[in-house]
Amino acid sequence: MITAVVLTKNEENNIVDCLESIAWCDEIIVVDDYSTDRTLEIIKNFDSRTKILQHELGGDFSAQRNFGLSKARGEWILFLDADERLSNGLKGEIMDFLKSQDKEYAGFYIQRKDIVWSKELKHGETGNIKLLRFGKKNSGIWHGKVHEAWKINGNLGNFKMPLLHYPHQTIGSFLREINYYTDLRAKELYDNGVRTNVYQIVFYPKAKFLLNYFLKLGFLDGIEGLIFAIMMSLHSFLVRAKLWTYASKK
Repeated sequence: MITAVVLTKNEENNIVDCLESIAWCDEIIVVDDYSTDRTLEIIKNFDSRTKILQHELGGDFSAQRNFGLSKARGEWILFLDADERLSNGLKGEIMDFLKSQDKEYAGFYIQRKDIVWSKELKHGETGNIKLLRFGKKNSGIWHGKVHEAWKINGNLGNFKMPLLHYPHQTIGSFLREINYYTDLRAKELYDNGVRTNVYQIVFYPKAKFLLNYFLKLGFLDGIEGLIFAIMMSLHSFLVRAKLWTYASKK
């Protein structure tokens, strides 16, 4: 039995496509951070089998995922965000694995492809991302409030087919998400005793741009690659600037 766990917060524009890609799963659990748009209404109208559990995020994505993990009945768990979709090829790989009864692996990494403004980004920061999103239920838990990771005990494999990611479909939403996530990340770093200085604030974002745009060949993705590299550098700048403001208030 496989359970898909999806995290939501005001995802009325994404949730149907996400759920359609995992409708074949034995159980679907949506962990919703008290959406105020039509997300929950859409889910209820889409598939009455989908279980909706409202749970406050509280700035901790691992806690949110672990909550969903604790409620899942499946032996195998698949985690998705609302702006992600399972490709048909990945669905086939997962189903083939479940049929094989292979006991060697406790989890699988999945390559994620970012599709931004109708263009797949093949280079830069997101050009070669692999995420541990499929695993056996009692093999481990999630760690880290932001940029969380599933720590699984046991052998890990790699699926070949991708998970499709459709983030930041407007510049405005991109900026709002950067502002939100950098708030969380800066607070997490501060709470963990990390501090910054003027050199990191000034030079780290510049180095991040050079790395993503030139060394990781982001320029090959055209204007979309340029915008993405600039935005990720802005992300790095805001994390360190906000971290400095936390420390300066103490």
